Amino acid sequence: MRGLLGAGGPVVAVALLTMTACRPDSAPSGFTLVFLGRSPAARIGPLSWAPDPDHSRLVSFDSALHVVRTIADPRLATPMAVAALHGRLLVTERTGEAVVFDTAGKPVREWESPFPASLYATGGRGVGGADRIVAARSPYLVQFVGEDGSQPLLWLLDTLGRPTHGLGVIHVPEVVYLAQLANAGAVALGQDGSIYFAPLVRDEILKLDANGATVWRTQRGLFRAEPDPHFLPPKGREIRVAHALVNIAVSVGPDGRLYALGAEDSAATRLRLDVLDPASGRIVTTRPLGTQATAVAVDRRGTIRVLDPDRLLAQIPTRGRELLTPAFALPDLSGKPVRLEDYRGKVTLVNFWASWCAPCREEFPHMAELYSEFRRADFDIAAISDDVSGRKMRAFVAEFRPPPPFPILVGRGNMKAVYHYRGLPYSVLLDKQGRIIERIFGFGGEAEFHHLRDIIARELDADTAAHR
Repeated sequence: MRGLLGAGGPVVAVALLTMTACRPDSAPSGFTLVFLGRSPAARIGPLSWAPDPDHSRLVSFDSALHVVRTIADPRLATPMAVAALHGRLLVTERTGEAVVFDTAGKPVREWESPFPASLYATGGRGVGGADRIVAARSPYLVQFVGEDGSQPLLWLLDTLGRPTHGLGVIHVPEVVYLAQLANAGAVALGQDGSIYFAPLVRDEILKLDANGATVWRTQRGLFRAEPDPHFLPPKGREIRVAHALVNIAVSVGPDGRLYALGAEDSAATRLRLDVLDPASGRIVTTRPLGTQATAVAVDRRGTIRVLDPDRLLAQIPTRGRELLTPAFALPDLSGKPVRLEDYRGKVTLVNFWASWCAPCREEFPHMAELYSEFRRADFDIAAISDDVSGRKMRAFVAEFRPPPPFPILVGRGNMKAVYHYRGLPYSVLLDKQGRIIERIFGFGGEAEFHHLRDIIARELDADTAAHR
């Protein structure tokens, strides 16, 4: 499905590095997870919360770095970062939207991105003592959008996600369509309201005061010369851009220092950890990590633990499958009502699509082919249109001509409000009892459907073996 951010690589042994640091009285005891994979984590009460984008969930850890609980929700398609917001979880989705959950997993609010895609951070104290919310251009999804320098580097947001005023000045490269790339970066806030910004493709880390003025600027000295990103000659339809990946994520640790996760090489195949003095910007220690993904935890004394992220996540117990809810009851193209219950006894792929969705148009022929490969007694598809326009929905079906009796169900534009998915296409694979085997966000091409065929075949084989 998604191979995000180069997770994997050789096993990293747990390592300890003890250093002296300031000790804020409010800092929690035990360890706080500051990075997992390539993403920033956040501490709320006794727990650290981190995104697990490859499994569309949030994971919490106690101060001994044991898994305590997980949160999964259709709104969590690809969570990339977590920040603490008034005792709740502010989650950055890869596409730039924000979702706020309470720690029990209940969604509280969502908002759209103020940039083409945003990364959110919180901290300090804003109006009325509330946490400040800052949005930066996301380093996790960069788009080619021209900018002329009139947009700020960062937006301050209110608690509903609305921009209130901008901070900082962007760098406009010679190729203006690469301005998003040149100004995307990691962001974190200190408890005094200071803002730390680390551009994705430039060798610098900035500290800004509460008004956006630069306090200090630090470089790692990675490059003798640092040109702006620029386009390379295309290869077929591929758009190629020359640039180096420098800064991946930043976080303020429980010891009050700034932790910067960056690259040792221009492609970020090997990470390094830098620890900065927040007053001066001086790099007090550098630790090569040597892997594409990591897990870093810190205690209030500045002791650092570097762990294998896969081993941390392997603690999560395998839970029983959950039912798809709510169960749908929708008309097909002839007006005949079809219920989720009607699919009981078959492995079923529930697919949400719309005629205006370009990836859905790419996906639909694969869906029709998959439908033809298994016996109807074993496998079925419920293809639910989220079109508001019945005419456009029927024109789509007429164009692609799925093999009869391929079931098209009519959602009338109401499905996102019911199932809360991030975007289309969105599919849920169910077992014969209507329980969720896997959620699939977006269209992943032929590789995705090869994966789907394998899962369906294994599910059918396991069910056959169980009934021998």
